[in-house]
Amino acid sequence: MITLHLKISPTKHLKDDFMKLFYIGLGSNIGEREEYIQQAIELIGQRIGTIAARSTLLETIADGYTSDHRFLNAVVATTSKLTPHEVLHTLQQIERDMGCFTHRNSDGSYCDRTIDLDIVACGNLICNDEELILPHPRMHQRPFVLIPLCEIAPDWEHPILHRTASQLLQETTIV
Repeated sequence: MITLHLKISPTKHLKDDFMKLFYIGLGSNIGEREEYIQQAIELIGQRIGTIAARSTLLETIADGYTSDHRFLNAVVATTSKLTPHEVLHTLQQIERDMGCFTHRNSDGSYCDRTIDLDIVACGNLICNDEELILPHPRMHQRPFVLIPLCEIAPDWEHPILHRTASQLLQETTIV
């Protein structure tokens, strides 16, 4: 198992005018899953930045909990001048606007959801604060993230593990 040791990066107040490339993971496992993912991609394009690439949809079982509902997953690449924290808050607002107010049950376990949006990575930025960890701390263990990421960015290199998305996928057990 790979253990991540993250450096702290002061991104919370980072204001700059250069474009950043964000990889955003999308998932939905209840309702009109494909429509929810398409709507979320449109809102990301409107509120965060230009969609530079979009993976195809991948159907998977729930990860981290048991559900009768299968997920549709995708990854998009988007360019934006927003800071990573601004992107996080915007994604959280999109989730709420689409009717998803929680990803957890009262006991802390995961639950089914109409939409789930996560920043997978922001270029080669490393961030670890009370609100945001980049790259996503479990992305390298999740085929439902790595398969669509490899479709659009196989050569993206994890800034901590120093492996490409393709290499990480090869090292991941796919069930």
